[in-house]
Amino acid sequence: MIRIKFPAMKRSLVAILRGIKPEETADIVDGLIAAGFTAIEIPLNSPDPFRSIGIAVKRAPKEVLIGAGTVLTAEDVDRLNDIGGRLMVSPNVEREVIAQAASHGMVTMPGVFTPTEALAACAAGASALKFFPASVLGPSGINAIRAILPKDVPVGAVGGISNDDFSAYAKVGVRTFGLGSSLYKAGMTADEVARRAAAAIAAFDALMVDQS
Repeated sequence: MIRIKFPAMKRSLVAILRGIKPEETADIVDGLIAAGFTAIEIPLNSPDPFRSIGIAVKRAPKEVLIGAGTVLTAEDVDRLNDIGGRLMVSPNVEREVIAQAASHGMVTMPGVFTPTEALAACAAGASALKFFPASVLGPSGINAIRAILPKDVPVGAVGGISNDDFSAYAKVGVRTFGLGSSLYKAGMTADEVARRAAAAIAAFDALMVDQS
């Protein structure tokens, strides 16, 4: 089993661009990076996702993680690797998919909801866990499951999360967040996404100051 360590990032925020089109990608990714995001995920159920990911990879500095979400097969992992993606996010725990991504040196973040799924993902070598939908579990639900997990595996809250939720999750030790519709919805302009990105970064930075 190979485990790729989740990288230390100034801000552990993942921008989720579900539904983005290739022709929109460059401007939106530029705005996210300028705001301070260092991890960007383009789900594979977006239009022409591998083309968009390839564009994002070319726009991003080396320290910015670009990758795919909704990854379901090892073949998708290979395609992601071929275009330079370094982040693999899946909605489920599939050992073959996690192992294939790890073999390419990718950071992996499978989706989990129960203690059984979370432990299975850890056993498969996940870099981090994506608790989804976090809005259903809530901070208390995730905190209860965290008690039985390895301490060195980061836990992220994804699904129904916005800037307003950061504080409640941080109180139970969750400081990694995936921002989807609160940050980007299909059809938004790059300027609107950039404004939302700046607000998210400001909220996260303020939280980290309060927690220090």
